[in-house]
Amino acid sequence: MSSRLSVMVSIVLAMLVASMDTTIMNTTMPIIAKELGGFSLYAWAFASYMITTTVLSPIAGRLSDLFGRKNVFSFGIILFLIGSLLCGLSQNMVQLVLFRAVQGVGAGFMMPFPAIIAGDLFPVEKRGKIQAFFTAMWGISAVLAPLLGSLFVEYATWRWIFYVNIPICLLSLVTLFPYKEVYEPKRAAVDYMGAVLFAAAISLLLLVTVVARGQWWYGAAGALLLVAFYFFEKRQPSPLVPLSLVHHRTLKWMNINGFVSCVALFGTSSYIPLFLQNVAHLSVFISGVALLGSSVGWMIAAVPAGKWILRYGYRPLLIIGNVLLVASGLLLALLNESHGFWYVFFVMFVQGLSFGLTSTVGVIGSQQLADAHEKGIATSFFMFCRNIGTAIGVTVMGAFLTKAPTFMTGIHHLFLFGLIGSIAALVTSLFIHDEAEAGRNTWQPEGTA
Repeated sequence: MSSRLSVMVSIVLAMLVASMDTTIMNTTMPIIAKELGGFSLYAWAFASYMITTTVLSPIAGRLSDLFGRKNVFSFGIILFLIGSLLCGLSQNMVQLVLFRAVQGVGAGFMMPFPAIIAGDLFPVEKRGKIQAFFTAMWGISAVLAPLLGSLFVEYATWRWIFYVNIPICLLSLVTLFPYKEVYEPKRAAVDYMGAVLFAAAISLLLLVTVVARGQWWYGAAGALLLVAFYFFEKRQPSPLVPLSLVHHRTLKWMNINGFVSCVALFGTSSYIPLFLQNVAHLSVFISGVALLGSSVGWMIAAVPAGKWILRYGYRPLLIIGNVLLVASGLLLALLNESHGFWYVFFVMFVQGLSFGLTSTVGVIGSQQLADAHEKGIATSFFMFCRNIGTAIGVTVMGAFLTKAPTFMTGIHHLFLFGLIGSIAALVTSLFIHDEAEAGRNTWQPEGTA
């Protein structure tokens, strides 16, 4: 097996288990909580995984710039394996929440690497196709995870939703072993204090989305730590987040656009199934199938995106992607009781075209516009901005839904919020400008494969 093929197999396997574990507990958590007790910690079994995954992803990207992709990726797989084993052995909800956090740390160290390593191995024109393939894994896991969870609960035990990760992680490690890394890491001092400040700040900000009271205190504390992190990083010779990423004109607006677009409508998939089940009276399975429209649209737009970048540049593609996002937001704002499966499928397809284009162009732009030894952090920081936006968007939409007098009123309010947000995202895309370096291709052939 060639080095390139082996690492692709390893990445796909790692992505599959990490993505499945974000959704596999949706169908099994009521049974787990009933057996372990501690229903008060129900939401924390999800939150501990989400928070640690989100916080650790940019840190993993930076560490890969310093120590190499293979070392950091391997560490993430091993930690995820250990976390999965511990989750399966949990005897109470406190243990499960803590071990889900361990799992989340491992997932955080795994998630950025499909995009980062693809940037090392493939030229620009092929990366869209590779990113589309990775997206397909998310689509497969979205369908496969609830099915596997139900099967394990029905015919074995819920503990197997975690144990099944162990052989897959081991196979991922075995297929990663032959990989001869292309990237030459640039050794530098690790910004440990910066990592602590960053992790604490983002964790407190994310707690705002999951705690029932005291949100303002968590938010204020997180914001203060984030300001302290910024000024601390300005004095560091090897900062965790190089300020060149924050000040770079094109990268800055790409990150802002990714954040705003995900705040606006990336959380749609969390609430559309509720509409289809409660209003259109469709089954859980069919309402999940409707979401596949997004995966189909995403892959169609992502496959040619690399070639389009070389031909048209970043700005036109990102503007088109955001116009499509506004179109999907308008269609969602018009959603009513008479609409069913095919209307929703089409809306999700349009939204998939939008996110497939903007996400792929953003990832490739982050890699091409950053210096060679900042490619890992640039890629993972773009993904981090999108993840933070998604967490905020889902929370705000949930508040609109739960505080509305009727279900449909809540649906209208949350998608009106999404439409306004998508228009704001379109405005931010207008500030993105292609520069002379935008066409630069820092990719080098894999000479050691």
